Amino acid sequence: MNNDIALLLNAIAFASRAHRHHLRKDRDTPYVSHVFRVCMVVRQVFGCDDPKVLTAAVLHDTIEDTTTDFDDLLGQFGPEISSWVSALTKDKRLPDEERERAYEDTLRRSCWQVKVCKLADIFDNLIDSSNLGADQRRRTISRSQRYLAAVSTDAPNDIMPAIRAVKELLDRSSGF
Repeated sequence: MNNDIALLLNAIAFASRAHRHHLRKDRDTPYVSHVFRVCMVVRQVFGCDDPKVLTAAVLHDTIEDTTTDFDDLLGQFGPEISSWVSALTKDKRLPDEERERAYEDTLRRSCWQVKVCKLADIFDNLIDSSNLGADQRRRTISRSQRYLAAVSTDAPNDIMPAIRAVKELLDRSSGF
């Protein structure tokens, strides 16, 4: 088996274990479905078939939302993927406003691989927001707008179709 595919399959198992007790905000859907959907959006909607990017997409919430730390990922997935996942992670030690500002700054400076994963995350969160109450949905839309602005900064032409897809979905979602 191709080493990159084995890495992706290992990431799927890793994310499944790491998120095994978590649920989405609807309190019914297993959280791990989100990371699988983000990976599918990267591949099927955005057309990116790079196994390392798909691996980062599957792992994108492991540091932020589980007991996983950077070193756990580094040991299993290497420095490149681990650094991408780290860039997709908010620092929960910071107060909310400062944390959001720092996160948006990181997204602005990030490589295209991180930006594509974040775009897929935004895409899936917007689709999933239809299951939320009005206040939570407004919050998701507001954050999505800010994150989209951040990842659009200095974005390479290759990811412009993904940016457009997220903008279109955001426009449709904003009128709920």
